[in-house]
Amino acid sequence: MKRNGVKVLVLVMLGASLACLTGCKEGQADAAAEAPPPAKVIADVNVASWAVEDPSKYQLVAAQEYDAPSKLIATGSISPDIARTVPVISMATGRVVEIKARLGDEVKKGQVLLRVRSDDISGGFATYQSAMADEVLAKAQWERAQELYQHGAIALNDLQIAQDTEVKAKIAQDVAEEHLKLLGGNVDHPTGIVDLVAPVSGVITDQEVTNAAGVQSLGTNPFTISDLSYVWVVCDVYENDIPNVKLGDPAEVRLNAFPEMALKGTVSNIGPILDPNIRTAKVRIEVRNPGPLRVGMFASATFSSLKKEIHTTVPSSAIVRLHDRDWVYVPAPENKFQRVEVVAGDTLAQATQELISGLKPGQKVVLNPLALQNEIDNQ
Repeated sequence: MKRNGVKVLVLVMLGASLACLTGCKEGQADAAAEAPPPAKVIADVNVASWAVEDPSKYQLVAAQEYDAPSKLIATGSISPDIARTVPVISMATGRVVEIKARLGDEVKKGQVLLRVRSDDISGGFATYQSAMADEVLAKAQWERAQELYQHGAIALNDLQIAQDTEVKAKIAQDVAEEHLKLLGGNVDHPTGIVDLVAPVSGVITDQEVTNAAGVQSLGTNPFTISDLSYVWVVCDVYENDIPNVKLGDPAEVRLNAFPEMALKGTVSNIGPILDPNIRTAKVRIEVRNPGPLRVGMFASATFSSLKKEIHTTVPSSAIVRLHDRDWVYVPAPENKFQRVEVVAGDTLAQATQELISGLKPGQKVVLNPLALQNEIDNQ
């Protein structure tokens, strides 16, 4: 009896285990049915490789090493050369009666810019004419005194007094004449109007008078003339980049208005004071004006220092432009080619292209990748 009871108990336990296992398998099957499908891994096209039937038909070239000067680009604007800027001043006060030049006009040295009605000129002519009359009288008295002295009619003292009077009269006449010329008058043409002329040739870059305006002696300058044959390009350079700029360094200037024009200049000054708001210093570049440069034009300057950087060069034909980016194709194992993104720099001589990043010297690239690209597109 005991043996039969044990057998029944064993059978019951086995049935329970089988039922548990069956339930677990069914639960796992249901979970597998409800789980999402496994994700498909898609290769990044930027680093993907493509196999070709015959890789030997694509010519390879090795990238070369290039010692490129360290470059820094800053923005600025055109300013007149202060050393070539001359104010037009009037030594006589008065009222403007005619303006013969305007802001922005190109003028020549000696050209009349404006005419001023001045009492100073009238007074200067009166003083000069009075001094001239006194000198004529003093000279006549000196000549008469000499004749009388030769005949013993006057004493030596009287002769010396006449001579002294004539000398002082001559000095007074010369002073009056120079004063009249300083005011802008002409001793041969007495008038109350003075002409202000251009002291140098150039362009009028500032005008502070209008018709019927008053002109003050040694006051506001009616005009400012600038010689724009040479100009300044004043750039803002951040304080972290200032150590990379040195006096005398060459700089290439390009204008926003004329992007195809490249001008050569030289760093002539590095400002000693930083702008506290944007932390920049003013760097001045002297540039010869070929003609179209205008004061206030925006420009960008590229500074090239003596410090060299190692860059890479490849033939220009090895670079493919796709999706606004530059690429080259490099060989990979198993008859494959890999597309690598590069950052292009300057175009160099002999149809070569500078690469700033993306490729190292010595790496091989496909010389003419257009055919390779077509084969890849047809796969």
